[in-house]
Amino acid sequence: MGRPQRSELAHHWDIDPEVVFLNHGSFGAAPRAVIEEQRRWQNLMESEPVRFFEEILPSALIDTRHALAQMLSCDADDLALVENATSGVNTVLRSLSFAPGDEILVPDHAYQACRNAIDFVASRGGASVVTVRIPFPIEGPGVVIDRMLAAVTDRTVLAMIDTVTSPTGLRMPFEDLTSALEGRGVQVLLDAAHGIGMLPLSLGELGASYVTSNAHKWLCAPKGAAFLYVRKDRQQAIHPLTISHGMTFPLGDTTRFRHEFDWTGTRDPTAWCVLPFVIDHIADFVDGGWPEIMKRNRSLTLEARSLLCERLGVTVPCPDEMVATIATMILPAGGSGGIPLHEPDPLHASLLERGIQIPVWSWPSPAGRYFRISAHLHNHIDEYSYLADVLQDELS
Repeated sequence: MGRPQRSELAHHWDIDPEVVFLNHGSFGAAPRAVIEEQRRWQNLMESEPVRFFEEILPSALIDTRHALAQMLSCDADDLALVENATSGVNTVLRSLSFAPGDEILVPDHAYQACRNAIDFVASRGGASVVTVRIPFPIEGPGVVIDRMLAAVTDRTVLAMIDTVTSPTGLRMPFEDLTSALEGRGVQVLLDAAHGIGMLPLSLGELGASYVTSNAHKWLCAPKGAAFLYVRKDRQQAIHPLTISHGMTFPLGDTTRFRHEFDWTGTRDPTAWCVLPFVIDHIADFVDGGWPEIMKRNRSLTLEARSLLCERLGVTVPCPDEMVATIATMILPAGGSGGIPLHEPDPLHASLLERGIQIPVWSWPSPAGRYFRISAHLHNHIDEYSYLADVLQDELS
């Protein structure tokens, strides 16, 4: 079985040539030029640290927020820079106050780390967590909307929803859900870990109270780059996880929200500084820029999913409209495995031995044994055909 063909754009990445890398969705992968640009910023920082942090960094962060705002169709002053989407979720949850009787709504497809944060703040404040069961396989986005809205009561104060779910890879109807929930007075925390660079996002129009997204995934930024959007009427209540000088700095021509998030202590901020370069550089890979990149990646995901389901004889678990650039499929009956990092699925280990990187795991709710594929510009349909060959061999 020969090694599969790679995309004509794969040369931009330093991905191990011995690995069929179909798991961009877990941690992303930054192109070589992006890492080189980050190193340029790091060299600038270390050559004169005082000048960097006091003179260069403040304007660099402004440039970054404006670059993000242009891509996200929102006000740059409504954006804070954070390390990752889980930190963004925790920032919101740890800032809000919950009381006995309050209800927090969350679907059972939520990312476990963020679900853990909800359980933590709910237990401290005496609030209740209402878990909404979403089927998988699923007939369509209407099922999600109906079940989520049916769970809303006059005690629901917050709902955490996803753009695209991590375990099941479902492109959620987050636009309609956000409008309906916020219209009922329920604050929406949109976990868009799979967001920027994967889906068109217009945050000013969306109307969510809070949105957080990773730039290291589909935008292909260095690790440690993410943002938190907070709607203007909610900003007074939201504070960074680390309280620092920004709480008492004189305001000048900015806001307390800006001051608090722009400086929380000494760290390496270069993953944030490189974001304007990332957005422009990767847009140049494809004629049509980011809209065409998103379209191309989604088309490859749908083609790969169809190929794999046909070759493995498994049912397509959701309609095409619920697929973005990751897709989860249910493995044929037989065998079981645990949660990644703790009890690796034997099939996951076997695939790694054969040079294929995809997640394989079992999950209690929605129950099943799954595998998930991703697609980005470095991937080629031949890689998914190769995966199908290997899976057929492993599962026979």
